[in-house]
Amino acid sequence: MRVLILGGDGYLGWPTAMYLSRRGHEIAVLDNFAKRNWEVELGVEPLIPIRTLHERVSAWREVSENEISIYVGDLTDYGFVEATLRDFEPEAIVHYGEQPSAPYSMVDHRHAAYTQQNNVIGNLNVLFAMRDVVPDCHLVKLGTMGEYGTPNIDIEEGWIEIHHNGRTDRMPFPKVPGSFYHLSKVHDSHNIMFACRIWGTRATDLNQGVVYGIHTDETILDGRLVTSFHYDETFGTALNRFCVQAVAGIPLTLYGKGKQTRGFLNIKDTLQCVELALLNQAEKGEFRVFNQFTEQFSVTELAELVQTAAGSLGIEAELAHVDNPRIEKEEHYYNAKHTKLFDLGLQPHLLSNVLVDSMIQTVLEHRYRINPSVIRQGIRWSGKTPEAAHS
Repeated sequence: MRVLILGGDGYLGWPTAMYLSRRGHEIAVLDNFAKRNWEVELGVEPLIPIRTLHERVSAWREVSENEISIYVGDLTDYGFVEATLRDFEPEAIVHYGEQPSAPYSMVDHRHAAYTQQNNVIGNLNVLFAMRDVVPDCHLVKLGTMGEYGTPNIDIEEGWIEIHHNGRTDRMPFPKVPGSFYHLSKVHDSHNIMFACRIWGTRATDLNQGVVYGIHTDETILDGRLVTSFHYDETFGTALNRFCVQAVAGIPLTLYGKGKQTRGFLNIKDTLQCVELALLNQAEKGEFRVFNQFTEQFSVTELAELVQTAAGSLGIEAELAHVDNPRIEKEEHYYNAKHTKLFDLGLQPHLLSNVLVDSMIQTVLEHRYRINPSVIRQGIRWSGKTPEAAHS
């Protein structure tokens, strides 16, 4: 099928483009390269140098003999979005094209407002253009498990049956997001659900857990095809940070008590999940939600896994609890349902199997590029420094 990938220059977008291209789909990628500008703004860069999108597309052509088309522009420009859909006529759209960082959205008013405008308006433009240009197109949208927060009940996959005052209804699962970024994802979900109900749009909302991993079957084919690996506080994940800290001889920094629990999945499983959603599309007018993760860990469990994996390579890694810059429940119940993708055939790659063979070894190979000063950048949910917060 013809698949348009929004955010095709990104950590997930580029590997998805190659993965689907290799499987015979006609692929186009769209990006405005904003992520590269945010990196310059904050003085951070991926651990492994990343080629330009045009260079990567050219390299992919050499390696695979497959073409990937490129559209350069901004999703907040409706004219551009509509023109792209008219030109490519996608049968499916995979939407990664948003500001992806909770810390970035919490820097200050400007970053919060930008995140909301960029994400919500861009997504809204996609919905309107789909309605007017490709009404039968299937939208596969990257959401986040962070939309749900950490409720004291089991998290269902998007919908919950409510019994109240003798009446019953099936309603969207309550959302308690933890940042302005996560709030933007909630707004996206509501807008997509509305479009499905009013216009008959077909959509799958992938509420994804934390993704880890550097390599896919496609990125390892040529050094020019690698995807980004961030370890800084803004765009990196706790697992990435722990792997880099272990290699650099820096104590692994656990926020607060370290008992925060989240869902995780390998980048290879993200690609599987997207493909499963595309091959088993939503019905017309259906707003379908998949909780997309394979395992769940607390921050402490994550750090201990890295500590053990590093130890097997002769690296001693210490754990250190630090003041939590986020405002979040540090001890909480967490049990999220995630059966729908498994029912469609998901075959998971487990974290313990890739830490040593992939992540830590790769960090070791590029340890000369580690910049310790970006690991903690002082972004706080309260907007105050630790000293001011305790004064």
